[in-house]
Amino acid sequence: MADPKGFLTHERETAKTRPVEERVKDWNEVYQPGSLLPIISKQASRCMDCGIPFCHNGCPLGNLIPEWNDYAYRGDWSEASERLHATNNFPEFTGRLCPAPCEAACVLGINQQPVTIKNVEVSIIDKAWDNGDVTPQPPERLSGKTVAVIGSGPAGLAAAQQLTRAGHTVAVYERADRIGGLLRYGIPEFKMEKRHINRRIEQMRAEGTKFRTEVEIGRDIDAKKLRKRYDAVVIAAGATTSRDLPVPGRDLKGIHFAMEYLPLANKVQEGDLTVAPITAEGKHVVVIGGGDTGADCVGTAHRQGAASVTQLEIMPRPGEERNAGQPWPTFPMLYKVTSAHEEGGERVYSVSTTHFEGDEDGNVQWLHLAEVEFVDGKLEQKPGTERKIPAQLVTLAMGFTGTDQQNGLVEQFGLELDARGNVARDADFATNVPGVFVAGDAGRGQSLIVWAIAEGRSAARGVDRFLTGASALPAPIRPTDRALAV
Repeated sequence: MADPKGFLTHERETAKTRPVEERVKDWNEVYQPGSLLPIISKQASRCMDCGIPFCHNGCPLGNLIPEWNDYAYRGDWSEASERLHATNNFPEFTGRLCPAPCEAACVLGINQQPVTIKNVEVSIIDKAWDNGDVTPQPPERLSGKTVAVIGSGPAGLAAAQQLTRAGHTVAVYERADRIGGLLRYGIPEFKMEKRHINRRIEQMRAEGTKFRTEVEIGRDIDAKKLRKRYDAVVIAAGATTSRDLPVPGRDLKGIHFAMEYLPLANKVQEGDLTVAPITAEGKHVVVIGGGDTGADCVGTAHRQGAASVTQLEIMPRPGEERNAGQPWPTFPMLYKVTSAHEEGGERVYSVSTTHFEGDEDGNVQWLHLAEVEFVDGKLEQKPGTERKIPAQLVTLAMGFTGTDQQNGLVEQFGLELDARGNVARDADFATNVPGVFVAGDAGRGQSLIVWAIAEGRSAARGVDRFLTGASALPAPIRPTDRALAV
């Protein structure tokens, strides 16, 4: 145990963010550089090293949280990094992007503020990079087996790294022009600077993983031919079909899916574009969807100089405390103020869009909405609550409905889908096609980055066992394990 009295003597303290007026003028990460290290030992000391560490259960990766908390408290960064990497390929991603179900499961959180697990995690990995503790780990020998990984998001990268280290020859196929999937083009720079992805890619290259960009399986390469070329295939293509809003006026110009809007802003930061073709500059922006993707749109609109930003959510505003239906240690749906919300804008709950109104040139100008309420378990519109708000740019951030079925990948492989439109798989993450496996959102549906990495690691074990008859790779989860689903 780091400090037997740590949770009694130290209050929870988190990373400090840069002033709003400063950070909205650039795209750098919102946190003050160096604000964590002076406080992280005390924060790690709050960990009680519980006899039953429920934080392990809260994390799909099974992170060894009390162990690396103890090392961080003692300043043994090398050992902390080793324990952190034992279960997580990319802690610099999760430490910045994960909503931290581990903190929701922290025993201290029963009657106090939980341990700042995410902050400790990101401090350990950043220190490890600074100290040179993150190095390539190429395999000692090659198996002679080849694996294709389709998709370079967190699930695909985790599967690829695990399989490469197991000795297989792995090639990652990505349809975009850069590796990273939604990490690259869906997550704004102010949440995670892309240098974190770049150095992981270089580590993986040094280990032997091959990367093929601007290649879409199903369009550029027939899926059946890919299967013949490789001994195994891992589908980690994500759940990229955005949920649409079929209301009158949807075809007006200026209404876009979030995943049409956000990547363009990131391409500006990559230097590919001078100005984003879809920009919020000077416009009244409405973001439909109250989740993290919606918040990303809000923060992006602020940095592009929007005249106003309004975020709409059809569900009621969550409470600030757990309700009876979400007891500890489950992950509660609580009212959350992200860094993007701190920067301004209005959040409106319990409303539904009825239709859009445009000008004579077909550009959206107004969004008509009405309040909704639950009646007999169903959301219904409240009479007399209709109104309209200015909307010159609308982003649809209402989630995703399943994997892409338009590019031919599903049909060409002959894959079976489950009732939710995801690629069906068994306990080893294998599909109905021999030698073809699926991991991440493509098989699970839209979920968290920790689930993606955990599924990538687990699918890698299934592939390794398929290729060699046995596997020593860790498998933190099984597809049938829904108890921890967030």
